[in-house]
Amino acid sequence: MALAQAPDIRILGAGDAALMADMNALFGRVFDDPGSYASAPPGTLYLARLLRGESFIAIAALEGDAVVGGLAAYVLPKFEQARNEIYIYDLAVEAAHRRRGIATALIAALQREAAARDAWVVYVQADHGDDAAIALYTRLGAREDVLHFDIPPAKAPGR
Repeated sequence: MALAQAPDIRILGAGDAALMADMNALFGRVFDDPGSYASAPPGTLYLARLLRGESFIAIAALEGDAVVGGLAAYVLPKFEQARNEIYIYDLAVEAAHRRRGIATALIAALQREAAARDAWVVYVQADHGDDAAIALYTRLGAREDVLHFDIPPAKAPGR
């Protein structure tokens, strides 16, 4: 049995809004969260503007035209020192394509992009019980045990 060819790992740019939309759909499927990812998807112009900006990085794993994995990250300018940090917000691989090194390849591409942008660090959070993610991130970096809190914004007028 022949091994499947490694997917093409591609950093998305302003002309890749359709691929970003496919990656968004992938996140909804993999995370089983269609409400967050599919209930009000952004349009092509919004995605193109996001992909053109300096504060967002999207990386897709492609097999042909199909997005089989994706990583979305934010560049965070820091105030305490003149440096940036990069936060991996979402990382997912289709179930049928796991255990092939795709997530590691996506992170490696982000590490190269982080170096090109002179970022200080790349960081990510993992949820308790997500053993595969915890094992992956443990292999790639230093673990910090922290608490995460979601604080809602003040209620806006008219909402």
